[in-house]
Amino acid sequence: MKVAFIGLGVMGYPMAGHLARKGHEVAVYNRTAAKAERWVQEFGGRQAATPRRAAQGAEVVFSCVGNDDDVRAVTLGDAGAFTGMAKGAIFVDHTTASATVARELAAHARPMGIAFLDAPVSGGQSGAEKGILTVMAGGDAAAFERARPVMECYGRAVTRMGDSGAGQLTKMCNQIFICGLIQSLGEGLVFAERAGLDAKQVVDVCSKGAAQSWQMENRGHTMAEDRFDFGFAVDLMRKDLRIALEEARANGARLPVAALVDQFYSALQSRGGGRLDTSSLIRLLRDAPAAK
Repeated sequence: MKVAFIGLGVMGYPMAGHLARKGHEVAVYNRTAAKAERWVQEFGGRQAATPRRAAQGAEVVFSCVGNDDDVRAVTLGDAGAFTGMAKGAIFVDHTTASATVARELAAHARPMGIAFLDAPVSGGQSGAEKGILTVMAGGDAAAFERARPVMECYGRAVTRMGDSGAGQLTKMCNQIFICGLIQSLGEGLVFAERAGLDAKQVVDVCSKGAAQSWQMENRGHTMAEDRFDFGFAVDLMRKDLRIALEEARANGARLPVAALVDQFYSALQSRGGGRLDTSSLIRLLRDAPAAK
């Protein structure tokens, strides 16, 4: 299939690579052209000067960029992908963005004969590199079924969650779940350290019981070792939590834990930790004075 991929960051670069490895004909666009050049040297395909040129002739166009404004920038306007897409083509946005922008772009694409799917992913850089991401999508059911086999090139679980915006809303749930887990894991590890226990052994034992989680199994030991260079950064989590908290204010959901953890991440940013991975929350707990 002829496809295009817009945005070759830590997630998009390997995701587009999986498409090429599976035999798809891939055109790529990246704001920093040198990264697109490097991708073409590694995987083949075609580099395009604009999102519009990347999208021309593509049956499915993918994007993975930074935020709402970035998604609008690569889709709309004379140089945007929508202008280059043929009727019947599908745009799949893997950016973690708001449900509002997903609905807005789906409504913009519909009169053009284009389907727009919001399809954020979970699994981090490691999941993208291994091709085992979880994809949560919103949008037209028929368009999803056409695009799903292509997304399965890098997704081990690709699920339609409902109409436009449902994918982004599900990703918000995902980030709400994660932030609370990381904070609890940090608290438990600091408790273990101050109690004189072997923190790694505690992780090994507890991960075999009811406290087991992906975060514990994949970040427990590295948190105990004070290592925080594992992909998804504090800056990105703050962006995601801002989106979730704004949506909660609109729908009336109470998120006291997520709001508190967002403040903790803000404190990490103020200390220069914005590029550390999200499990670095434990540093605030380690540095806090002992409870009395």
